[in-house]
Amino acid sequence: MVDQGQHGRRARASGATAAVARSVLAVLAVAVWLGVMAIGGPTFGKIGDVQNTDRTAFLPASAEATQAVEWQERFADSDSVPAILIVESQEGVDPSTAADLVRDLERAEIAGASVLSGDIVGPLPSEDGLALQLVVPLSPDVDLASGVDSLRAAGEQALERGDFGAGAEIFVTGPAGFSADLVEAFGGIDGILLAVALAAVLVILLIVYRSVLLPVAVLSTAVAALCAAIVVVYELARVDVIRIDGQSQGILSILVIGAATDYCLLVVARFREALTGGLDRWAAVRQAWRKSIEPILASAGTVIVGLLCLLFSDLNSNKALGPIAASGIVFSVLAAMTLLPAFLGLFGRAAFWPVMPRVRAADGGAAAPEREGRQLWAVLARWVRRRQRPVWIITALVLAVGCLGVTQLQASGVPESTLVLGESDARNGQEAMGRHFDAGAGSPTQIYVAESAAAEVLRGVEDTDGVASASVTAADGGPVRPGAEPRVVEGRVQINATLEHPADSERAEETVIELRTLVHGLDEQGLVGGPTATALDQQATAQADVQKIIPLVFIAILLILMLLLRSIVAPVLLVLTTILSYGTAMGVAALVFNEILGFPGADPTVPLFGFVFLVALGVDYNIFLMSRAREEVLTRGVHDGLTHALAVTGGVITSAGVVLAATFAALAVVPIMFMVQLGFIVAFGVLLDTLVVRTLLVPALGHELGKWLWWPSRRMASGATPAPAPAVSENRTL
Repeated sequence: MVDQGQHGRRARASGATAAVARSVLAVLAVAVWLGVMAIGGPTFGKIGDVQNTDRTAFLPASAEATQAVEWQERFADSDSVPAILIVESQEGVDPSTAADLVRDLERAEIAGASVLSGDIVGPLPSEDGLALQLVVPLSPDVDLASGVDSLRAAGEQALERGDFGAGAEIFVTGPAGFSADLVEAFGGIDGILLAVALAAVLVILLIVYRSVLLPVAVLSTAVAALCAAIVVVYELARVDVIRIDGQSQGILSILVIGAATDYCLLVVARFREALTGGLDRWAAVRQAWRKSIEPILASAGTVIVGLLCLLFSDLNSNKALGPIAASGIVFSVLAAMTLLPAFLGLFGRAAFWPVMPRVRAADGGAAAPEREGRQLWAVLARWVRRRQRPVWIITALVLAVGCLGVTQLQASGVPESTLVLGESDARNGQEAMGRHFDAGAGSPTQIYVAESAAAEVLRGVEDTDGVASASVTAADGGPVRPGAEPRVVEGRVQINATLEHPADSERAEETVIELRTLVHGLDEQGLVGGPTATALDQQATAQADVQKIIPLVFIAILLILMLLLRSIVAPVLLVLTTILSYGTAMGVAALVFNEILGFPGADPTVPLFGFVFLVALGVDYNIFLMSRAREEVLTRGVHDGLTHALAVTGGVITSAGVVLAATFAALAVVPIMFMVQLGFIVAFGVLLDTLVVRTLLVPALGHELGKWLWWPSRRMASGATPAPAPAVSENRTL
């Protein structure tokens, strides 16, 4: 008796020591992540310093527009960015009244540095006498957005002085104006977008858990992962390893918050199961970690591999998003598997307060079968099993009908002037310029040809439909006049062509295509560049990326699923159903974009990003379901195992899907067409995949295939003899 008492005391002392050690390790883990958050928080404010908004910089080096930019730099006197200032008045505008405005523009400074890098061209009056045009070269040494703001401030002062009479308006447009509008539109990403996403997730978590501490712990984990990712991305961009823009930053924030929260939901669900099974808090943490790590790693692996497939893109903006977003997923996993378990271990059952989990009776409790019968997911799982064939046939037909809308998706590119939603000074200025000048003025197409072919090329350019005027650049930088010599650099000359149509219009792109045919026919080494050519090459490159990367993502994710599930049939089924869901989401999106929102089209990268995110993230929920099914099939048999897996994972997977959809829906607060479109596609697609494909289509097909679902795994396909199935426990998180 004494020996047993001493042994018991030693065991309790050892257990207490181990608990203290685990608590210390948990506190250290929390401290480390708090340090990461302390570093990452301020980095959010600096990320804009390393962003790149130059569209040409994201083209491959082989693109004709990129090569043209290299020659433009050799011909240019400076690296200035042109801003076009338009003065419009229905009462008429006299160029002499712009003297004070020109003086104000020349004196404009930012932090002691001049806003301009050269002389202002103009004011140039329109033929109808109702408008003036000034070409203002902005210095590359000042912040572009701040420089445009100073021009707009000078214009407002001129209007207040009454320089141009009542009713006059002044706009700043051109390449600088549109770039500044984009910078302004992305300016709220650091604050508003993150706040909206976190608020949406918090509300969902409060509804799911009905707890005070748990939502805070989960959100803290997600924010910690984002802070770590931001630090890494900032440092990589600072040393020019990657290029980041506002678009990539916004997607990173949303992806990390959504993915990290999803992983946390799975860990918490397993933790609660362990607590209801009677384990103490640290044993519950160990079991939750052990049972969550495989599906979370598989889920993260599919997303990371899918994102890294973007490295094969020829468009540098796509290529950059791959490692940027993949790093976010890596830190999401690290935070979910280290910081959250630390929180759960420290809080224990109190994490769920005031609705704390109760320990089940050893036999499952007398009322367990009745509780199971009342559970929505258990009822739904049994219903799908009983009506498997009509469920999968009807569901597949409905999704297939939704796919038909894909034919209406206009993803061949949109004008730059439509990228920013809502009010745009640059867009208003372009419209004003089109009313009074050649719409392509201020955004000329540059042509570089051999000096010997210059005269013939110039005549051909002037005769091309859609070209308003053309001239060879002289030695002094202006157009060649009688008696003047052209500027010759390494045997080439520069021809500037002003187009009749806006530089970002489809008509302008058609004109550039004709010019390239003309120039290449007269000079094989000739190049046609400029804003219109850049947009044209970007669209062509993006469309080529779609055809190349989508098959890569498909194959990569399929291989990962085969390794995870040790099967061929199940992975093929999961990927095909997810692609069907993607097609339906794109079809519905086309209807919404065209008929409801009235968008003029979509960027070619929209279907590519939609595929990468929807297939990679959509497969995640099937991974959560099928990895649990694989676990249950070993003891319950094929059909009972699949039924039980759907019953016990339905709630947590649905919650995860709603969280991810809510975070991507937050992209709608960014007034950029691409972001709104991507947000809708992913949010709708994730909900469709979560509520329809994973809930109805996949389980019904799984029951239809039976043991063949797990082929060629002999252990699974043999139809394991089911053990007495324990009742589905009451779990308020599911």
